[in-house]
Amino acid sequence: MNVFTTDKIRNVVLLGHGGSGKTSLVEAMAYLAGMTKRMGSVENGNTVSDYDKEEIKRGISIRTSVIPIPWDGYKINILDTPGAFDFIGETEEAAAVADAAIIVISAKAGIEAGTKRAWNLCEKRNLPRMFFVTDMDIDKASYRKVVQELQDLYGKKIAPLHLPIRENEQFVGYVNVIQQRAKRWNNHGTVDKFDVPEYSKENLGICRDVLMESVAETSEEFMERYFDGGEFSEDEIRQSLRVNVQEGSIVPVLMGSNTLARGMYTLMVDIIKYFPSPDRCKCAGINTESNEVFEADYNFSKPKSAYIFKTIADPYIGKYSLIKVNSGVLKADDVLFNYHRDADEKIGKIYVITGNNIEEVKELHAGDIGALAKLSVSQTTDSLSTRKNPVTYIRTPISKPYVYRRYTANKKGDEDKISQALSKLSMEDLTLKLVNDSENAQTLIYGISEQHLDAVQSMLKEKYKVDIELSRPRIAFKETILKKVDTEYKYKKQSGGHGQYGHVKIIMEPAKDRETTYEFEQTVVGGAVPKNYFPAVEKGIMEAVKSGPLAGYPVIGVKINLYDGSYHSVDSSELAFKVATEQAFKKGFM
Repeated sequence: MNVFTTDKIRNVVLLGHGGSGKTSLVEAMAYLAGMTKRMGSVENGNTVSDYDKEEIKRGISIRTSVIPIPWDGYKINILDTPGAFDFIGETEEAAAVADAAIIVISAKAGIEAGTKRAWNLCEKRNLPRMFFVTDMDIDKASYRKVVQELQDLYGKKIAPLHLPIRENEQFVGYVNVIQQRAKRWNNHGTVDKFDVPEYSKENLGICRDVLMESVAETSEEFMERYFDGGEFSEDEIRQSLRVNVQEGSIVPVLMGSNTLARGMYTLMVDIIKYFPSPDRCKCAGINTESNEVFEADYNFSKPKSAYIFKTIADPYIGKYSLIKVNSGVLKADDVLFNYHRDADEKIGKIYVITGNNIEEVKELHAGDIGALAKLSVSQTTDSLSTRKNPVTYIRTPISKPYVYRRYTANKKGDEDKISQALSKLSMEDLTLKLVNDSENAQTLIYGISEQHLDAVQSMLKEKYKVDIELSRPRIAFKETILKKVDTEYKYKKQSGGHGQYGHVKIIMEPAKDRETTYEFEQTVVGGAVPKNYFPAVEKGIMEAVKSGPLAGYPVIGVKINLYDGSYHSVDSSELAFKVATEQAFKKGFM
C-alpha cells in the first residue's frame, strides 16, 4: 500500500447494533474500491472483516478489524467494530482512535439499543458522525420511519442528504437533496440523472429546508440572505455542511443496499468531503520530563509519538501492536521509548493490516493507523515516543467485566497451557480478567457476559487446542451480626495442680466499616482483667472470626469491646483468656 500524508487520511469507526450491516457495508466498500474481485457475505463466512473462525461460526463480529480503503487518492481507515455489547471493549478501543463515526442502521430493524449506545459513545468522545441506513433493497424497509425516529430522538440536527427512489418495489435510485436531482443506477455501475419524482418533492422540500437553516446559521451574511429569500450555491452548501458536520451540529443521513453495493460510492465521497482529516483534530499528551502539555495534534513536523490502541496475539500470525501515530512520521527501524515500561522498543518493520492480511509499508505519517510486530514489553493503551521527548497519552477507559465463572482444565496436565493461552487472550481483550481465588481454592475468569465467556472458551479450544470447563463459582460467603449484644463466658478448669481460669465480659455490635474483619477495644477499669491478658483476648477474637458459628464462613464487620471480667492470681493464663473470648464470641454471635 502507498504512503499517505495526514491530509489524505480519514479514520472512521463503524458503530451500530449487531446485525445492522456494518461488516457487509465494509465488504461493499472494499469491492467498490477494487480491493476484492467479488463481494463476500457474513452468511458464507468470506468477508474481509470477519476472518476469525469464531466470527465465521457465530456469524457476528467479535474483534475490531481495521480495513484501510484507498479511494480517489485518499485512505479511509475503516474500524469495523462488534455490534454486540458482549464485546464492548473492542468498540471502545476503536472509538478512541477514530476521528469520526458512521452509525449503521438496518431499515428493516429500525432504531435499536445498539444504535442509541453508538450515539452515546460518539457524544462521550465528541466524534463527528453520520448515519448510514442499510437494507434499502428489502421490500418492507422504511427509510422515512428511520429518519423520523432519529429526528424524534436527536432533533433537527438529523439531516437526510438522500431520499430513496423505488420503482416496481425495487430500490433503483435516490434523490440528492443538495443538488435537488434524482439519480438512477444503471448496468454500467454509474448513474443516470433525471427529474425528481412527484412523490419525492414534498420530502425533498422538508429536508432541503433543514439544510438551508443550518447553512444560514454559519454566518451573519448567510443568515441575512436566507431571511431575504436568497439561495445558496452548491459549493456554499457543501462548505457549510463540512463545518457543521465536524462541529456535530449536523448529522447527515445516507442510505443504500450493501448486497447490491449501491450507496457506497456517495458514502465514500461524503466521508472525504465532510469528515475531518487527522490534522484538523486535537490530540494532546503530557511530556513526562517537563510535566507540560504536549500538543501533538497529528502534526507530522513534531517529535514522533504513537498510541497502542489494540493488540493482536495470534498463535499463527504472531503478536502485533496496532497503533495510531499521534505526531511525526514513523519509519522502519526507529527506536521508540515506552514511558510506562521504562524501556526502548526497536520497531523494525511497519505494517498496514487489512483484516488478516498484513502488508509492509516504509513509513506512517501522523494520524495514520498501522501495526508494529513483536514489541517486547509494550501493551495495549501504552504510549510510544522518543527519549528526548517522552510523552504519555491518556489511557482509553475500558468497561469493567462483572460476569464470572470458575474454570478448570478438562484434561489433567493442561493447566500451564491454559494459563499461557488465557494470558494471550487477555492481552488482546482488556475486558477479560483472571483471578486466583485462594480463599475458595478456585480460579475465576471474568467477562462482560456469558456469551463473551462462551466465546473465550471456544477460542481456547479452536486456537490453542486446550479445553476448559466453565461452572458456577463457589461463593465466598461471609457472616456478620445485625444488632448489639452483651455477652460473657467464664472458662474454669481444675485438673490437679494449677488450673485454668479466664473470665471475660464483652459487648459485640456491628462495626461502622462492614468490610473490616473486626474492631477491638477495651474499656476495663479497676484491673478486672490485667493488661497483660489483652493480647490473649484479641487472639481469641482472631481465631473466632476465621470460622463463624452460623455456617462456618469468615466473620466480618464486628466491633468487640472488652469492658469487664475477672482473673485468678494463680490459675489465670493467656490460653484461658483466649478460650474464654472465643466461647463468649460464639455465644454472643448466636
